[in-house]
Amino acid sequence: MTKPFSLATLMNLAEHSNESAIRKLGQLNLLQQSAQQKLDTLQGFRRDYQAQMQKGAQEGMSPVELRNFQQFIYKLDEAIAQQRKQLERSQASTQLGRNEFDVARRKLKSLDTLRQRHIETQRKNAEKAEQKAQDEHSGRAAARRMSDHDEHDSPAKN
Repeated sequence: MTKPFSLATLMNLAEHSNESAIRKLGQLNLLQQSAQQKLDTLQGFRRDYQAQMQKGAQEGMSPVELRNFQQFIYKLDEAIAQQRKQLERSQASTQLGRNEFDVARRKLKSLDTLRQRHIETQRKNAEKAEQKAQDEHSGRAAARRMSDHDEHDSPAKN
C-alpha cells in the first residue's frame, strides 16, 4: 500500500508561489522595458532638439528662439534625469523579483526532489512486497509439492 506524499500541501503552495513569482517577474520586466523605452525616447528627443538648435544657431537663429531651445533642452535633461531614476528603481525591483523567483524555484525544486524520492521509495517498497508475496507463494507451493511427494512415497513403502 502506498503512502501519500506527506509534503503535498507544501508542494502545492510552492507551485503556487513559483507561478506567482513568474507572473510578478514578467510584470516587472515589462515595467523595466517600458521605463527603458521612455528613457530612450527622451534621449532621442534631446538629440534631435540639440541638432536643431545647433543647425539654427549656424543659420542665424534669433536669441529668443535660441533661449527657447535651451530651456526646452534643459527641461528634457530634467525629464531624462527623472526617467533614469525611474529606470534604476525599476531595475532594482526587477532584481528583487528575480531573487524572489529564484528562491521560489529552488524551494519547488527541493520539494519536487523529495517527492521523486518518495515515489521511488514507494515503488521499491511495492516491488519488495510483490517479491515477498511471490516468494511466500513459491514457498507454499514447494512445501505442498514436497508434502504431496512425501504422501505418495509413504503409502508405497508400507
